[in-house]
Amino acid sequence: MTASLTIEIQGTPNPNAAKFTLNRPVAARGVTYRDPAAAEADWARQLLALPGVTQVFGLGNFISVTKTADADWAALAPQVEQVLREVFA
Repeated sequence: MTASLTIEIQGTPNPNAAKFTLNRPVAARGVTYRDPAAAEADWARQLLALPGVTQVFGLGNFISVTKTADADWAALAPQVEQVLREVFA
C-alpha cells in the first residue's frame, strides 16, 4: 500500500517563490517551465494554468512555484496543493 501523499510548504529567500516538498518523486532531473504549452509534465501544465503562477521548477521530490508580485500566497498555496494532490495522489 502506498503511503498517503504529504506536502510540506516552505518559504524561500524570494517572497514570490515557495517550495512544495512531496513524499513522491517529482522529477529525476531539474526541469523549469514557464509556458504551459511547452511543459512536458502534467503537474507543470496544471500549475502554470493557475492565475498568478509564472514559473515552476521540479527536482527530486520538490516543486518550486514562482508567482507574480501581486498574487497572494494565502489564496494561491491551497490551489497549488490541490493540483499536486490531484496529480500525485
